[in-house]
Amino acid sequence: MISRRHILRVGTGAAIAAMAGSTRDAASQQPSSVATPLERQLSQIAGVTQMTFGALGPNRLILLGTRGGPAIRTGYAQTPSANLVIYNGVPYLIDTGYGVSFKLVEAKIPLPALRHIFITHHHSDHNAEFGLLLNNAWALGLRDEVNAYGPAGIKRLADGFWEAYQFDIETRMADEGRPDLRKLVNVHEYGEGLVMRTADVTVTALRNVHPPITESFALKFAFPGKTVVFSGDTAYHPPLAEFARGADILVHEVMYAPALEELLRRVPNAPTLMAHLKASHTLTDEVGRIATQAQVKTLVLSHLVPADATGVTDKTWIDAVRATYSGEIVVARDLMEIAL
Repeated sequence: MISRRHILRVGTGAAIAAMAGSTRDAASQQPSSVATPLERQLSQIAGVTQMTFGALGPNRLILLGTRGGPAIRTGYAQTPSANLVIYNGVPYLIDTGYGVSFKLVEAKIPLPALRHIFITHHHSDHNAEFGLLLNNAWALGLRDEVNAYGPAGIKRLADGFWEAYQFDIETRMADEGRPDLRKLVNVHEYGEGLVMRTADVTVTALRNVHPPITESFALKFAFPGKTVVFSGDTAYHPPLAEFARGADILVHEVMYAPALEELLRRVPNAPTLMAHLKASHTLTDEVGRIATQAQVKTLVLSHLVPADATGVTDKTWIDAVRATYSGEIVVARDLMEIAL
């Protein structure tokens, strides 16, 4: 069970202060009389990249983007889907909704530290910043390989970005001496079953229910002694309970039915959108049933639909789920951290 002391907001800065000190020390040792200003800058960035894995802090889940859907109506406080798990100094990014680059920076995660990216499905609130995030990391000195995993279409997404940004990439390669970003990114398409396995983690996928998209998945990250499951976008899907059985943390999308009318008043396509929401997302009581059946230790409510309804508070979400789940409930907010 996760107590409130295990739920932290980014901002203490202790690890980052240590990182900054190490970076300054490394920078002070550069042979400035020989290196050009650009070479010194890249050398300093490379130093940050090399020591990042020892400076990303404790094992934890960072909820980077927690609103459901692509519409951003309330400023930058709550952005679309993105989550980060850090385990043994390695970051695992799940989804790349709009704003993820800035949220990683705000969370004090150096973008060149990226190593593994997972896309759950190809809705824009989950993949919109895929290419730009990689480009932003490259602009900050990314020189190590990144493995990107996604359902069918991820290779096309990557190739489309490389084509659109060919001029910028090749200009900076020639003008700034950067490596070829396109050769640093290894793209893998996955289906249901095993996605990736290393000494530290086994990642598996379960096809969920998110019509009209068929290549849509929940993801399970099984670390030694800790398991974190992400539902992805899905309607009520009982097999997810077995998939997540005994997980330490289940991050599940959620929809609060009483607030949908206000959401629909804002859009001209209300009838069509309502049909989609009902067919493709999980209501509060249904989320509770999944968590109860799975016997998860902590349920994190995220991808909130709607995220900004009048009068809907954290207590509103918790009370609505409490009817079917008696365990620990956390209402996700951008940049919230949960210890693993």
